[in-house]
Amino acid sequence: MSRDARWKALLELLVERGRLDVEEAAAQLEVSAATIRRDFDQLAEQQMLVRTRGGAVVHGVSYELPLRYKTARHASEKQRIATAVAGLISPGEAVGLTGGTTTTEVARALAVRPDLASGSPALTVVTNALNIANELAVRPQFKIVVTGGVARPQSYELIGPLADGVLGQITLDVAVLGVVAFDATHGAAAHDEAEAAINRLLCERAERVIVAADSSKLGQRAFARICAAGSVDTLVTDSAVRQETVRLFEEAGVAVVAV
Repeated sequence: MSRDARWKALLELLVERGRLDVEEAAAQLEVSAATIRRDFDQLAEQQMLVRTRGGAVVHGVSYELPLRYKTARHASEKQRIATAVAGLISPGEAVGLTGGTTTTEVARALAVRPDLASGSPALTVVTNALNIANELAVRPQFKIVVTGGVARPQSYELIGPLADGVLGQITLDVAVLGVVAFDATHGAAAHDEAEAAINRLLCERAERVIVAADSSKLGQRAFARICAAGSVDTLVTDSAVRQETVRLFEEAGVAVVAV
């Protein structure tokens, strides 16, 4: 196992459990305790965990993995969700994409849609996510509009007043939101308030709003509110969603697509 793969696995375990012991992590990843100690020390230097005697803990309830370490979590569910979301977008539309692993998969699903392979452009994509812009910019069927702003390294998203200035001058057919949490009562939310503000503005500029979120994020709350559940037209999630959760969203006026 490479160091990057090992770090990704360690961070995912840490987020799930909140605390990891050296011996426990070594057994889980089938490496030596000395290797895990070095990994913990190096990750602590990057402020991605807090080192403790004999192990490590997450920073707290608002702990957020950098995007590059999130890609393997619920991967198959995110790909199914992305394909379904891409199918809700029509040629010629202007589409807003926030940052995140699921919205990145949406961008990839749009890139391989055969009916979008021709046209000039087949879609206009507005995004504040540098990684999404990078993936789509080489594809001539897309017109890519990137907001200005300051890059947030955890999510590759541009935030701040420069991004506000661009989004305030455009209109969108659809905004696709990647969220940390989505609850029928408390709405959609992110960890970072500046990121939530940009996502909120994308929603306000769009004719319709789609939340793309795997079922682990539903019924959850996070620090910074993006929008109320009633501002969302469609939730696309995976088939593991509980029927009670579906009912609550539908009562809030959200159409639920489970794939």
